[in-house]
Amino acid sequence: MMYDVIVVGAGHAGCEAACAAARMGSTTLLVTMNMQTIGQMSCNPAMGGVAKGQIVREIDALGGFSGVISDQTAIQFRMLNRSKGPAMWSPRVQSDRWRFAETWRLTLEQMENLHFVQSTANEVLTDSHGVTGVILQNGNKVQGKAVVLTSGTFLNGVMHIGEKQTHGGRSSEGSARGITECLNALGFESGRMKTGTPPRLDGRSLDYSQFEEQKGDEKPGKFSYQPTQALKKQRSCWISHTSEAVHDTLRASFDRSPLFNGAIQSSGPRYCPSIEDKINRFADKTSHQMFIEPEGWDTVEVYINGFSTSLPEEVQHEALRKVPGFQNARFFRPGYAVEYDYFPPTQLSHSLETKIVPRLFFAGQINGTTGYEEAACQGLMAGINAHLAVHSKDPFTLDRSQAYMGVLIDDLITKGTEEPYRMFTSRAEFRLTLRQDNADRRLTALGHSLGLIEEDQWKRFQNKMESIAQAQQWLGQQSIEPKDANKYLEEMGTAAIKQRGPLAQLVARPQLQLEGILSNLGNDVPVFSEEIWEQVEITEKYAGYIDKELEQVAKLKRLENLRIPSGFSFERITALSMESRQKLQRIQPETLGQASRISGVSPADVQILMVHLGR
Repeated sequence: MMYDVIVVGAGHAGCEAACAAARMGSTTLLVTMNMQTIGQMSCNPAMGGVAKGQIVREIDALGGFSGVISDQTAIQFRMLNRSKGPAMWSPRVQSDRWRFAETWRLTLEQMENLHFVQSTANEVLTDSHGVTGVILQNGNKVQGKAVVLTSGTFLNGVMHIGEKQTHGGRSSEGSARGITECLNALGFESGRMKTGTPPRLDGRSLDYSQFEEQKGDEKPGKFSYQPTQALKKQRSCWISHTSEAVHDTLRASFDRSPLFNGAIQSSGPRYCPSIEDKINRFADKTSHQMFIEPEGWDTVEVYINGFSTSLPEEVQHEALRKVPGFQNARFFRPGYAVEYDYFPPTQLSHSLETKIVPRLFFAGQINGTTGYEEAACQGLMAGINAHLAVHSKDPFTLDRSQAYMGVLIDDLITKGTEEPYRMFTSRAEFRLTLRQDNADRRLTALGHSLGLIEEDQWKRFQNKMESIAQAQQWLGQQSIEPKDANKYLEEMGTAAIKQRGPLAQLVARPQLQLEGILSNLGNDVPVFSEEIWEQVEITEKYAGYIDKELEQVAKLKRLENLRIPSGFSFERITALSMESRQKLQRIQPETLGQASRISGVSPADVQILMVHLGR
C-alpha cells in the first residue's frame, strides 16, 4: 500500500503528527516499536507547567489532542504563577500515566485514515525527488509520499546506571539502529544528547507525615477549549528536601557516575539536571527540593521529581533513604540516564521539513528538544505540513507573534541548540499577547481553516467571541459618579475620583479587580461566564501594554515580509562580517526577520542585506 504520510514513532510528537495528518485526509501509517507504549509518558506523569502549559493550550486551539487527553486523565490541576501577571499564568496537570497512554491509543484507533504497524524503521528511502518511504526491521519496504521522524530517545539509545550500560531508549525497551547512519549518508549532520529520569518507588513505603502536602487548585481549571470536565476530586503531590547527608552519600560515588567518569560525553538538559549535577554545580546549596508525585488514581507507584540520577542502583538506595520520610523506601526501578542521537534543527525549514530531502519531516527530541509539550507541538506542525506537502499545498507556519509554538520552531531552526531545548516564557518577546487564556482567540480560526476544528467547536468559539464583544461593549458604555465610587475606592486603598468617568478606567488600577468593581459599583450587570469576564478584564487592565507590544509585532512583520530568494549566496557579500556570511550561508534564512535573529548577525549586517535585496 502507498501511504500519504508515514509517521515513525508513537510518542507525544508521533501521536499528534499521525492524528493531524489522518484527520486532514491523508492515509497515514504509524510505525511504533511497541503498540503497548503508544503515548507513553516516559518521564514525569504530568503535562504543562511554565510556558509548557501555554503550548498545550495552543495545541488544543489548533485542533490537536494533548489538551483533551490531559483533561480526561488528570488527577490534579494547578495554575502556576497566579501571584504574577496573566502572561505568566501556566496550567499544569498531574496525569494518570497508564490512562493517558491508553486514551491516546484509543483516540488514534478511532481515526478512519490511520493504520498501525508494530516494527522499527531502519532506513529512510529516497530518490532524486525526495522521500519515498521506509524500510522496516523485517526488511519490508513501505512506500510513503511523506515521512515524519519522531524517534524520541531511541536513535542509537544507550542507557546508563552507574558503570552498567545497555542499549535502549527507555527502560525495558530497545534502541533504533540504522536511521542515523542512513541520514548521515544523505548528508545530514547528527550529534548526541543526554537526558535522565529518577527512581520510581512504592508509595506505601513512604512516611507522608514528614512531607509538605501540595494540593491542587480549589477551583480546578482544564486545558481544552472543548467541553471536557474539570476535576471534581484530586490527588495531592508532596514536597520533601535533600540534605547534606544525602549529598555526601552521592558525592562519595561521583567516580562511579557516568556523568563524571567520562562514560557520558553529551549535553544534558540545563534546566532539569540530575541530582549529582545539581550537587556539583550548586556546591553552596545544602538542600534541593523533591516532589513526590503519584502516577495515577489507583497505583501505589510514585515518581520522585527532582532526583533524576544515573548513579549505581545501590547508591540511589542509600542516598534516598537518608531523606526524611524515605527511611523505608522500596524501589520499583532505579533512575537512569539515556544518550541518543539528534539532528541539529538548523537543517529544517519553518515547516519542519528537512532542507536536504523534500517531504521528510523531523519532530520532537530528534530536533534537540526536551519535554512532552515541546515534542507534541512539533508533531502537530509536522503532521499538518506533511499532509499539505503531499497535496501540493503551501506550508503552514506560525511566527513568533502568533504562538509559543512559533517561538520554539523559530528558535530551533534559526539558532539551533547544543543542549536539550526547553521552552520558557522568557523566550517569547510577545508573551503579554501569547497568554494561555487567549490561545483560542489566536489560533482556532487557523485550525478551522485547516480542517482540524470540528463545526461544534467552531460554533462554541464564535459564541464566545460574540460574548466577549458584548461584555466589552457594555463595560465601555458604563460610567460612575464620585459619590457612588469613592467609598469603595478608599476601602481598596486607591485614589478617589473627582468627576464622573468611565467605569472601565477603574479596571486598569492594580488595586482593583473587575469582579469587585462590578459587584460593588455595577448596576444590572449582564450575565456572562467567568471566562468571558476574565478576557474583558485582562484586555482592559493591560490595554496600554498590549498596544505597545502590538506595535513591536508590526515592526517584526515588516521584516518577516521581506523574503530572501531560495539559494541566495551570502558568501559573495563581502561587506558582511565573515561570521555572518558563514552562518547565513549555513542556515539559509527564509526572511530578513529570521536572518536578524541569527546569533552573530548584527543590525549593520541586516542593513547591508536590505541594500542587496533592493530594499
